[in-house]
Amino acid sequence: MFGEILNKTRKSKGITAQQMADHLNISLRSYRYYESNDRQPSYDTLVKIADKLNVTTDFLLCRTHLGERAEQDTGE
Repeated sequence: MFGEILNKTRKSKGITAQQMADHLNISLRSYRYYESNDRQPSYDTLVKIADKLNVTTDFLLCRTHLGERAEQDTGE
């Protein structure tokens, strides 16, 4: 499930797999392993992926059906 959600969300944001790999400082092959469910990212990498895609880690882990993070109110 994680890989499918990751792939679908990345594509919906108009981000290429190579751009994600570059953002994570990993090879394209390593990134593709995440999308094919052959490997799971570390916690730190999962957070970087969620930040890049502007979604929650819970969404990526199929723990919620809500997608985008709510913007934090800074009170300014």
